[in-house]
Amino acid sequence: MFETPKSPYLVPFDGSFRAARATTQPPKKSNKKENKQRLQELIEEMQELQRVLYAHDKYALLLIFQALDAAGKDGTIRAVMSGVNPAGCQVFSFKQPTAEELDHDFLWRTARCLPERGRIGIFNRSYYEEVLVVRVHPEFIQAQKLPEPEAMAHFWESRFDSIRDHEKHLARNGTVILKFWLNVSQDEQRRRFIDRIEAPEKNWKFALNDVRERNFWDDYMKAYQEALNATSRPWAPWFAIPADSKNYMRVAVAEIIVKSLKKLGLKYPIVSEETKAQFQEMRAMLEDAGKGIAAA
Repeated sequence: MFETPKSPYLVPFDGSFRAARATTQPPKKSNKKENKQRLQELIEEMQELQRVLYAHDKYALLLIFQALDAAGKDGTIRAVMSGVNPAGCQVFSFKQPTAEELDHDFLWRTARCLPERGRIGIFNRSYYEEVLVVRVHPEFIQAQKLPEPEAMAHFWESRFDSIRDHEKHLARNGTVILKFWLNVSQDEQRRRFIDRIEAPEKNWKFALNDVRERNFWDDYMKAYQEALNATSRPWAPWFAIPADSKNYMRVAVAEIIVKSLKKLGLKYPIVSEETKAQFQEMRAMLEDAGKGIAAA
C-alpha cells in the first residue's frame, strides 16, 4: 500500500493532533522569491511525473483540499497544478448539495467524480463538509432525509467510519489519497476579507455569510481537529499546511505531491520483444513510403 511521504505537517495517525498547536506561519527562513523558484521546479517535476502516471495507468491520485474561507484553496490548486496536462487532471468543487444529491448518501456526489487510473483528481471541498460545516450547523442534517438519525454522539462516529472505509477501499484499488487542510489564522483571514472588499476585482469573492461564519471559529477548529484525528491514516493522510503565506503554502503542497508520486515507482510501460520487432517492420514500411513520396 502507499507509503506516506515525510512532512512536518503530517497529521499523526494516533489521534494526538491539536488544531491549536498547528502553525499557520511559514518557517522563519521562508523567502518569497525562493519559494516561487522552488514552486516552478516542483511544477516541472510534476509535469513529467503526471505523464508517467498516465502511461503507467495503475494508480490514480486524489487530492482533497479543505479550509475555511480565504485560506487560498483556489489559488493553490491553480498554482500547483498549472503545469499539468489538462487531459490528465480533473477538478471538482463541491458547494451546497442539490436536491438530487440530498436524495443519496453523503458520499454519492463525490464518488461520481473520482479520478480514473492514470489521472489526478482534485476535490475543492469534499465529503468532509459533512463532518465539518454540517457538524458546526447540525440543522443541515434535517434536509438530508435520513431515516432516523442516531444520537448525535454516535452519528459523527458513524460518518467517520464511512469515510475511513471509503478511503481504505479506494487505496486498496490503487487510488493514492492526499488530504490538505490549509490552516489560515483568524487574523490573516480578516485581512484577506478586507482586501476582497477594498479591491473591486475581488468583490465577487466576498460573501456576507463569510463574516458571519467567523462567529463559529472555535466550533470549526474543534470540528477540524476531530475530523483530522479520526481520518488521518497511512493510506489517506492529512497534512495541516500553514496558510498565512500563500507562496510558502503552495510549495509545501507541491513538495508533498511530488514526493508521493515518486514513491509509487512509476515507469513507462515496457514494450515486449515481439512488439519491438513489429515496430521495426512498421518503421521499414514508413521509410519505404517516404522514399516513394520523395521520388514522386
